[in-house]
Amino acid sequence: MKTYPSYLRLYETGELKERAEKALKSLSSCEVCPHACKVDRTRDEKGVCKVGRYALVSDYFPHLGEEFPIRGYRGSGTIFFSYCNMRCVYCQNYEISHLGAGRPVTARELADMMLELQDMGCHNVNLVTPSHVVPQILEALVIAVDEGLRIPLVYNTSSYDALETLRLLDGIVDIYLADLKYLDEGIARKYSKVKNYPEVAKKAIKEMYRQVGNLKVDAYGVAVRGLLVRHLVLPNDLSTTREVMRFLKSVDPKLAVNVMAQYRPYWKAFDYPELSRRITPAEYEKALKEAEGLTLVVD
Repeated sequence: MKTYPSYLRLYETGELKERAEKALKSLSSCEVCPHACKVDRTRDEKGVCKVGRYALVSDYFPHLGEEFPIRGYRGSGTIFFSYCNMRCVYCQNYEISHLGAGRPVTARELADMMLELQDMGCHNVNLVTPSHVVPQILEALVIAVDEGLRIPLVYNTSSYDALETLRLLDGIVDIYLADLKYLDEGIARKYSKVKNYPEVAKKAIKEMYRQVGNLKVDAYGVAVRGLLVRHLVLPNDLSTTREVMRFLKSVDPKLAVNVMAQYRPYWKAFDYPELSRRITPAEYEKALKEAEGLTLVVD
C-alpha cells in the first residue's frame, strides 16, 4: 500500500482510528489546548474556544495566497475553522476567530470538504486554526482516508498548542505551518490575551520539528513534509524579533521561516496606539537582518 502521506501507514495498521477515538474521549474533560478548560464538550459545553462537540467551519477553498511551498501551482486546500484559543487584538480574521462566523459541521461533512478539495486538485488540506478542534479533525480524517484522501495535511497554527495533542498528530501531519508571534510573556498577555505563550509556543515548535524536521519540497518546489515558521513583524518591536530568531536558530540554523511585513491594524488594534500603524521599511529590514542564516521563504 502507498505510504505517503504519513497518515496512510497509521490508517493501514488501525492506529489512525485509535488516535481519533482517544482524541474524542478527551473532549469529555477538555484539555485539547493549553487552556485546559476541562468542560465536557461531548455535551456541547464550551470553554475559552467557544466550540462544543462539533467544529465550526467558516469556509473552505483552494487558497492561492499562502507561501509558494504551501500553495504550489494548484492551491492549498484551506479549511478555516471558526473561533480560536487566542484573542489577538490585531487579528485580520476577527470575524472568524473572534466573532465565530461559520457553521457547525459533522465529521461526515468535514471529511467531504477534505475530499472535495482533493478533487479540485489542491496540493494539500490546510487546516487553519485547528488547535481547539483536533479531535473533530481526526474523526473526519478517518472517514476521508477510508474514501480515498491521499494528499498531505498542513497544520496551520498559532503554536498555542498542547503537547499531548501534538503528539497525537505524530505520523499524521506531514507539514506544520506555525506562527511564532513573540517571546515576551507580558506582550503575549496584553495583545493575545493568553498566559504562557512563549513557553507553550517554544515547546510546541520543538515538538513539530521533532516530528517532521525541516521543510522538504518536491521537484516543483511544493512542500511534502517539514516545518515552516511564520513571524509577523509588529511595529515598535512588539514582536520581539531578535529573541524569536535566536530561538528558531537554536532549533535548526537553517529552519524555514517567513518574516512577514504585511501587518495592518485590524479589529481592536486602534485601541493600542503602539499597534495603530503599519511597520516601516526600516523595521522590516531590521527584522530580516535578525533572521540572517535561516532559510527565508516568502509569500
